Amino acid sequence: MTNLLLALIYLAFISLGLPDALLGSAWPAIYSDFMVTVSYAGIVSVIISMGTIVSSLLSDRLISWLGTGKITAISVGLTAVAILGFALAPNFWALCICAIPYGLGAGSIDVALNNYVALHFKSSHLNWLHCCWGIGATIGPYIMGAALAGGSGWRGGYWYAACIQLAITAILFLSLPLWKRGELADFAPVRPSHTNQGTENLVSATAEEVREPKFQPPPPRHLKLSEVVQIRGVKAMMVCFFCYSALEHTIGLWAATYLRLFKNMDAAAAAAFASMVFLGITIGRAISGFLAMRYTDQQMIRLGIILTALGLLILIIPGPALLAVCGIMTIGLGCSPIYPAMIHSTPQIFGRERSRAITGVQMSCFFVGVLIMPPLFGLVADRLSVGLLPVYLSISLGLMAFLQYRLRRLADD
Repeated sequence: MTNLLLALIYLAFISLGLPDALLGSAWPAIYSDFMVTVSYAGIVSVIISMGTIVSSLLSDRLISWLGTGKITAISVGLTAVAILGFALAPNFWALCICAIPYGLGAGSIDVALNNYVALHFKSSHLNWLHCCWGIGATIGPYIMGAALAGGSGWRGGYWYAACIQLAITAILFLSLPLWKRGELADFAPVRPSHTNQGTENLVSATAEEVREPKFQPPPPRHLKLSEVVQIRGVKAMMVCFFCYSALEHTIGLWAATYLRLFKNMDAAAAAAFASMVFLGITIGRAISGFLAMRYTDQQMIRLGIILTALGLLILIIPGPALLAVCGIMTIGLGCSPIYPAMIHSTPQIFGRERSRAITGVQMSCFFVGVLIMPPLFGLVADRLSVGLLPVYLSISLGLMAFLQYRLRRLADD
């Protein structure tokens, strides 16, 4: 049963990544059809991010009410409806309306699954879970490209993606009974002798304790945002997630422009090589899953910070464009273990009973970083130089490294 549930969680995270790159790949066709400017894509992106922030902050209350299984199924269902709405939208403003359920669904499922895996499974599974997101994000553009090449247009691409999401939604609703055992065990006592068993075992009570609990403790009280931020170390963790999102999304958005304008690479080649950061993240998380079997979360975070710093150093060193591409790939590899390890360490640092509320705040800080930091660098590039990209990213990395050092001391106390 545990293996089947884990497979469903992986499937749900593929579905989470599936729509993420659809808008970018379809936008050149969408904006001309709707007779809007290219910049209008930012409006849709901001609406999605705002919805994700709101649902992340509300996730603790929603998961307490509905449970992880139902939240996962409902969230995927919301994104399926949103994608179907994109396929049927008659104008740009209809796209904006459909972006609302997409953002709301994406935030809740992100918190629910990240916290569930952090509580019940080893760190390796969290790395592979985020690798599955990369797989979904990679599949999306291929679906859209096939639809465009086959004459179905961008609406056909969204229609195919919606059908996949609806099928996954049906599977998740049928699997709801599988979630009950883990959810009953969320707050049951843990036997220390079970914590180091194989990666497929839930870190929870024994099967007998779960099937026939003599006493089921009530779930923890819902924590308000003001209460969460007062917990020791939470503010530092919030800034860490903000800084990480600044790293990942700023390099993801501006790598092609950096290669084109600062390294004088051909525009088509720059666009292709800029994807190396996402390839590095996806491959790195697949490898990190195996490394996490041997190394602790804090060691994985340190490894990621060192690799990212190396990639930034390569970017700073004067040289040909291909050297910069190597730096971008190295940054992707460095980013890969940081995010999953920070999430997985949350229950260890702050306690299982508070981890879900804290994870929701972490996710919201991540998307606040997505909203602020990449556009802010756009102003830096416009007013000063796009060549300052490595310096801009180094500031975020340095702050995150310092705060991770303080959190490491808190975890050791």
